[in-house]
Parts: sequence; structure tokens; C-alpha cells
Amino acid sequence: MNVLITGSSQGIGLGVAEEFLAQGATVIGLDILPSGLEHPNYTHYECDIFRDDLPELPEIHVLINNAGVQNYDDGADDIDINLKATIRVTEHYAIQPTIKSVLFMASASGRTGAEFPLYAASKGGMIAYMKNVALRVAPFGATSNALSPGGVLTDLNAHIIENPTLMRAVLDETMLNRWASVKEIAQWTYFVAVVNRSMTAQDLLIDNGEAAKSNFIW
Repeated sequence: MNVLITGSSQGIGLGVAEEFLAQGATVIGLDILPSGLEHPNYTHYECDIFRDDLPELPEIHVLINNAGVQNYDDGADDIDINLKATIRVTEHYAIQPTIKSVLFMASASGRTGAEFPLYAASKGGMIAYMKNVALRVAPFGATSNALSPGGVLTDLNAHIIENPTLMRAVLDETMLNRWASVKEIAQWTYFVAVVNRSMTAQDLLIDNGEAAKSNFIW
């Protein structure tokens, strides 16, 4: 099984690459950054998926669209990288007969509109595009789905994780009083992309109950 993962050098993408390798897959990573992952079944390409020529690869069976940015100052790159580049990669590698599944790493903000405007818009657009892809890969017997994590324990969120006051505030917004680990999101990714064969065109919200939390006042 050949698996292509974008944004595989760190965070969720790295965790997903490690999970698929542990399951015996052959993994190809695309990232603008170099990778420190060393494994006989891992091949890494340094590539700006929005601007560079995409490499010619062997047939891809599973595509994990994970690459993304969050520019909270002006969001200048969010639409380009999170949405346009994801579409570019998917159209290049996934719409073909050997594809078995496509998975998009969206965000809870794509549903709620929270966080930064262009980031939320980019993830909402990704969810809509995922449904379009599901229609077009179905004739190949393939699935297309998205995961929408809420808070995840990654280096990107270090400024919150390392600040007890901020961390307490964000955990209080969840029902389960926790954030997901990278390992948990990687396991979700493997299940949805490989184990699952019947669910398609769906976006799974993995946010520890944050979006659904409500305080009933009487």
C-alpha cells in the first residue's frame, strides 16, 4: 500500500506517517521542510505543494492531505496552502483508478467558524471539496472523508500547553476536559483511511465535546 502524506515533517503529519509505517505501509512524504524520519519504507520530498512542480510518484493508494498553515496576523497563505494546494495535490494524485481512499485533515473551525477568518474559511472549503472528491472517486470503490480535530497536543500549540492559565481555560471549554494527542489523531486517520470501507463524504469532529458543550440556564 503506497500512502502519500503532505505536511509529514512534524506534528500530526509526522505522527500519521509513523502510524502508517508501523502498520506496514510504504509512505511518501511531501513537505516544504526536511524530515528527520528515518525508515526503510519512507521516502521524503522537499516540496512547496502550492508553487513547486509536484514529483512523479508510483501509484498512490491512500492520500492524506495534512499540510496546512495558520497565519493569525493576516491569513495571507491560509487559502493558498490549506485549500488551493490541497486541491492541486488531490487532483494530481487521487483521481485515478488505483486510489482507495483520500483523507483531509480539516479543523473544528471549519464547522464552527471559530479561530481566524481565512483559516476557518480554508478548512470549511476543504470539507466542501472533500464531498466533491467523494463523488468522483466512488466509481473506483474509494472513499473520501475528513477529520476535524479541535485542540491537539502539538508544538504549534506550545504557547497554550506551556501556560497553565491558558491551558486551563481551553480545557474548560471541552466536555471531556482534555485535548487529543497526535497519536490519537493518527489512529483515527488510519482507521478512516484504511479500515473503513463504507463511510464516505463525511467529516468527523474530534474535539472532546467542545462544539457541543452548552450551559443550561433556567
